[in-house]
Amino acid sequence: MIYFVGAGPGDPGLMTLRGRSIIESSPIIIYAGSLINPALLEWASPDAEVYDSAGMDLTEIIAIMSDADSSHKDVARLHTGDPSIYGAIAEQMDCLDKLKISYEIVPGVSSFSAAAAVLKKEYTIPELSQTVILTRAAGRTPVPPEQGISALAAHKASLAIFLSVHMIDEVVEQLRSGYKSDIPVAVVEKATWPDQRIITGRLSDIGPKVRGAGMNRTALILAGPFLEEGQQPYSKLYDSSFTHGYRKGSAV
Repeated sequence: MIYFVGAGPGDPGLMTLRGRSIIESSPIIIYAGSLINPALLEWASPDAEVYDSAGMDLTEIIAIMSDADSSHKDVARLHTGDPSIYGAIAEQMDCLDKLKISYEIVPGVSSFSAAAAVLKKEYTIPELSQTVILTRAAGRTPVPPEQGISALAAHKASLAIFLSVHMIDEVVEQLRSGYKSDIPVAVVEKATWPDQRIITGRLSDIGPKVRGAGMNRTALILAGPFLEEGQQPYSKLYDSSFTHGYRKGSAV
């Protein structure tokens, strides 16, 4: 079996129990070396064959998986965060389907969840934002025009922008089409890693702050009213006057 394992945002404690078990038992491990915390490899068997995919192409990766399948060996294919989000697993699965090789996906904690956790924020604040948009800026990988940041900013939702911190000025300019200059923005680099860094500001000043800190990779840009400090509107769930299926609210 080929296991596509979500390795989480960085902190080994945020790896799922199932993910860790697969690492421990797999005789072959392929990991995204440019993104995965190497501490996760400490769970691997001393006899495991370990491959860093950072310098490999798709053909080389699939060849390892195919050889493992022919030898009846499991493979733990580690992807950062959750493999369903910018994991580049679609092409790998397509190749495995054509080769009739079985695989399974093991979800993981995404960096957008980890970033909110370290910022102590909730993306879905009642009356402010009930929508979270995960996206990226167009670069070497194109983005459909209708899904560009300028178009998405018009929704004024909670935005988590992946793979774009090296284009911070372009991102800021596109966000201006939907947000005011005082909207709060946070940039979280390597969320949950020991060397995690956080920069907060407003749309008007986040660009110079990020450039000054030298952030240019492995960081997530978050924007939206959910980042505002101070009291936010409360949900109805625990309002004493609100009635729902498990509790009768008090009389108004």
